[in-house]
Amino acid sequence: MIKKLIRGLVTIIGAAFGYGCCLLIGYWINHSGGNVDEYFSSGQQMGIAIAFAIIFGIIFFKLTPVLSRQSTKVANNIESDLQGISGNVIVAGTIGLIAGLLIALLLTQMFTFITNKYVYSFIIVITYFIFGYLGVVIATSKGKEMAGNILAPRGKDQNQNQSQGGSRFARAGKKKSDAIPKIFDTSVIIDGRIAEIMKTGFLEGPIVIPEFVLVELRHIADSSDSLKRTRGRRGLDILNKIQKDYGVEIYNTDTEKALKEIPEVDVKLLKLAQLINGKVVTNDFNLNKVAAINGVSVLNINELANCLKPVVLPGEEMTVSLVKQGKDQSQAIGYLDDGTMIVVEDGRKQIGKTTKINVTSVLQTSAGRMIFGRLKNTHVQQ
Repeated sequence: MIKKLIRGLVTIIGAAFGYGCCLLIGYWINHSGGNVDEYFSSGQQMGIAIAFAIIFGIIFFKLTPVLSRQSTKVANNIESDLQGISGNVIVAGTIGLIAGLLIALLLTQMFTFITNKYVYSFIIVITYFIFGYLGVVIATSKGKEMAGNILAPRGKDQNQNQSQGGSRFARAGKKKSDAIPKIFDTSVIIDGRIAEIMKTGFLEGPIVIPEFVLVELRHIADSSDSLKRTRGRRGLDILNKIQKDYGVEIYNTDTEKALKEIPEVDVKLLKLAQLINGKVVTNDFNLNKVAAINGVSVLNINELANCLKPVVLPGEEMTVSLVKQGKDQSQAIGYLDDGTMIVVEDGRKQIGKTTKINVTSVLQTSAGRMIFGRLKNTHVQQ
């Protein structure tokens, strides 16, 4: 109903515009040495004016959907541009604009001696433009400095009150624009280790948890498969803990038009990272590869865990508990506390015991690190 009313109003405006154009044409002919009354009678003039009104009314009626789409697009662009501007900056810019125009008003009183109205109008327009622009620029730049000085002590206290490793969007002494957003995917939340990593304080910058990730977690938690359901509920518990401990809010992606037509969550993650210039935090190996192809930076916590494992060199001595037989009949398998697998040659007879070995080689694979070794002559009974 509202669209029809708007279309009717635009049609009326178009008809009025056409009628006005007809009157302007007649006025121009009369002032160019001609006389409209000599060419057309009053009835013909009225008919021409009505024809102009109808033609322009039809044109505006047909153009209404195009104008509506373009106006909506412009309004959305303005809204997206204003989202990155704080209210303080807008207020400061408005005050600066008013101050600049007032200064320009006072200065223009000095040019009243100019008799040429065209030169005078030109000087007036330039003066108002220059001082209005300077007022906005100076007010916004100085306003940011004043706001930063006023809010700095409070921001410092707030950061001190945050738990170590908190993921706020801004920290004391650092601009918000300098921090790179970290976007969590579903796998890294279900994994759970990310909460401990945040606790250490190594993960800096704003934390972004998109709304579609929460939706996927909810679907996994509602799955008919018991294993998936358990993993989904664990992910929701971890997400709840992150929100309570660090105040991370769910990122609403409804304003991101580019994401609405993308059905896959992984593709949405990469697109969102490109839009906000962020990094994806994951432990999904395939997502890591796709992100590299699309030029999106990724923080893989599995790679981080592998880097933090103790470095073992061939020839070193280790003490390990052997728990099961290896692939070959003579091999035995043990594990370090971090889950690193140790393959011991000729260690089958020592299964169930804690023994000393000499490291022979270390193999790094995509699944993790494997250590190969041989038994020493002595062993320690468990």
